[in-house]
Amino acid sequence: MNYAGYKLTNFNARVDLRSDTVTHPSDGMKDAMINAPLGDDVYGDDPSVNFLQEKVAKLLGKEAALLVSSGTQSNLCAMMAHCQRGEEILTGDHYHVFMDEAGGASVLGGIMFAPLLTQENGGLSIKEIQEKIKPDDEHCAISKMLSLENTHQGRVLDVDEVSTLASCGHKNGLSVHLDGARLMNAIVKLNVDPKAIVANVDSVSLCLSKGLGTPAGSVLSGSAEFIKKAKRIRKLLGGGLRQAGILAAAGVYALDNNIDRMVIDHENAIRLAEQLNSFPQICVDLENVQTNMVFIELNDGVAQHFRQHLLKKGMLIGAGDKVIRLVTHLNSSQNDIDLFVSEVDAFFN
Repeated sequence: MNYAGYKLTNFNARVDLRSDTVTHPSDGMKDAMINAPLGDDVYGDDPSVNFLQEKVAKLLGKEAALLVSSGTQSNLCAMMAHCQRGEEILTGDHYHVFMDEAGGASVLGGIMFAPLLTQENGGLSIKEIQEKIKPDDEHCAISKMLSLENTHQGRVLDVDEVSTLASCGHKNGLSVHLDGARLMNAIVKLNVDPKAIVANVDSVSLCLSKGLGTPAGSVLSGSAEFIKKAKRIRKLLGGGLRQAGILAAAGVYALDNNIDRMVIDHENAIRLAEQLNSFPQICVDLENVQTNMVFIELNDGVAQHFRQHLLKKGMLIGAGDKVIRLVTHLNSSQNDIDLFVSEVDAFFN
């Protein structure tokens, strides 16, 4: 994701479709945060953090979990826990860990990436995974880990796809991590038990601050031994938090209240895509509107004028010279979608 052009100062948007990270805590979530019992999480005695970690581990069928500050930190802790310096991660060439995390695994962990072609459905090719695994040769980096992503650009990998890719990794001696920043969107779309979709992966990161709507935080899950390593790495990265129960309480509230309602975000994305598709000047990727993301393509030179028109009307959209991502979330209502489309109509007509 290219964040250039996303920054605005003191701007009170009427409709903000840049990302699902722009959500604000609900009144119920704020109450939960205010009333959260607190301790010191570095000492391991914050009851709210401990409860959240146990809740996520149980939800995903893993032995243990760890609250960290962000999805990027969650993925980095996972990569550094699975890999040593000089080892290599196979991952998609459009995946977040490769494109949008500042090369942290390489900069801080001495870990290489072997990018694979991201498939149309957001997955990877079994054949290419097998081809990219390095031979046991002193000249080569050691292939150690496979990193998947679900959802990817709003597209969902089903249970069988994730399991098949993970099995391929395991058969070739790779540990398998799943970047599940928007995993709950996939769960809602597929209507499956979260445990089923992550059963065959070794670790999974679950972001709390996207569709789930918390102010910050991500939870990394895996075996007890893996989480012990990840906790040490979190400390190394400066990620130890003290009275983090305030954030943990928001996470618990989100897991209890904001998962099932994601179907509304998905319905609003379809509504948005179908209405925008009625404009001949806009090309909409309708087939891949599976969760809460809509990708539109405009003619050369139009996107900047389009964005500026909407900005003047109090509406925010993502950057991009031709292709623009629009994201629905718990703070974008059906009325917001209709209002947005009316301003699009005003621009073109």
